[in-house]
Amino acid sequence: MQDAIGGNDAARATAARGDWAQIIRARLAGSQPRHRPEDWLMPALWQPGSNEYRRFFPSEPVPAAVLIPLVERPELTMLFTQRATQLRNHAGQISFPGGRIEAGDGTPKAAALREAREEIGLDERFISVIGYLQDHLVVTGFRVTPVVAFVQPGFELLLASEEVEDTFEVPVSYLFDPANHVVHRRRGLSGEWIDFRDIPFGERTIWGATAGMLLTLYRLCTAPEAA
Repeated sequence: MQDAIGGNDAARATAARGDWAQIIRARLAGSQPRHRPEDWLMPALWQPGSNEYRRFFPSEPVPAAVLIPLVERPELTMLFTQRATQLRNHAGQISFPGGRIEAGDGTPKAAALREAREEIGLDERFISVIGYLQDHLVVTGFRVTPVVAFVQPGFELLLASEEVEDTFEVPVSYLFDPANHVVHRRRGLSGEWIDFRDIPFGERTIWGATAGMLLTLYRLCTAPEAA
């Protein structure tokens, strides 16, 4: 059986020609938010659903959304934020723009776009949403819908300093290279050892739910296509 994190030769050959954008568009075409509990993904678990782990999460997690911004530069990049150190949850961590879905949002897409505007000043005029990943549960009690979008260059960012300390971009080719995926074995929620994958980049490390979401996108892009 092929290792799920190892990917598919055809997809990776296409990516080697610099076509990650093409692959991402194709794999997310027609995707919609999927909120069924059986589709929820949990940290370090590659397959949806696990009754053993579900008991550690709220039965009705708070709906939230993040924007996964893919900047269409000559080499495709992914835009991240570094959270402010004074925040109560995930202080100083690397993340995507996002937050809880408010009553006035209506959809994960609207929430993700609003949060990106409020947190980093990313104007919707530059954003084209292309699809959605499965919902991810996080230990803080949120059910997060990742909203994947392409972003045209030329934008200017204005950071909400009380929430975001910094932003930076990483080439998708770097993020999707298994050689840059560092495995750390940590204790799981029920005491067993689980392999987590972190992605160091310079002085920063992408880990936790953020790494989990981008690796979900990576696995989607490198999995064998359905017959």
